[in-house]
Amino acid sequence: MGGNGRKDGRGGLGNVLSGLAVAVGFVLFLGGFAVGALLYQPYTVPTDSMVPTVKPGDRVLAQRVDGDQVRRGDVVIFTDSLWSNAPMLKRVVGVGGDTVKCCGQGGKLTVNGEQVDEPYLDIKHGMASDLPFEVKVPEGKLFLLGDRRGASLDSRAHLQEAGQGTVPRSAVTARVDAVAWSEQRMLERPAAFAAMPGGVSEPGPLKALLAAIVLGAVLVLGGAAYGPVAKLAARRGGTSRAGGAERERAGAR
Repeated sequence: MGGNGRKDGRGGLGNVLSGLAVAVGFVLFLGGFAVGALLYQPYTVPTDSMVPTVKPGDRVLAQRVDGDQVRRGDVVIFTDSLWSNAPMLKRVVGVGGDTVKCCGQGGKLTVNGEQVDEPYLDIKHGMASDLPFEVKVPEGKLFLLGDRRGASLDSRAHLQEAGQGTVPRSAVTARVDAVAWSEQRMLERPAAFAAMPGGVSEPGPLKALLAAIVLGAVLVLGGAAYGPVAKLAARRGGTSRAGGAERERAGAR
């Protein structure tokens, strides 16, 4: 009597484990989405100022962060009324206390006298900027440039204003971690800024959240499939045994 549940896949240890897998899977799947919605915001890139890192029309996932968490090399979303009333997307190249200058030897950007290798740039004539500048970034401010230096309206367009084109850290609302829906890739932190004081930002939790969502989906599907698969296997096993018994009786006759 007690073995019937196990034979049709609806009882026993296998059924308990499959139910546990479904429960854990739902927690991981739904929890990953819920935490992701709290930590990240989607943003559609409207211009080509950050080509080739992100292109016009790309959808990016940006982690909600406080401006104090921003480091050099981060691609951030910010709103500054002196620039525009709409959110903008640029790369941080200087923080409070830095002296940012262009162009140094070989046409490269320098930060505190150190040349910065910027492999993410879309530039012409090998120059990191077609407009020479030198800015001492005030404390609590950020100096921001686009990756497509020849087409970006960034801090260089506001050099004559108070603060020489810098924006307050408080203007930053999020840091971009990934391009989604098109190329589906993570944005790496630039290695050139890693050796400078403060280093670069740690990777966000996006990879872990995606892994939790995928694992949750696998557990839900696998756990849900166990019962039907076990039941089908039991039926085939019963049919096979019945056929064997029938052959044995035929042989005896």
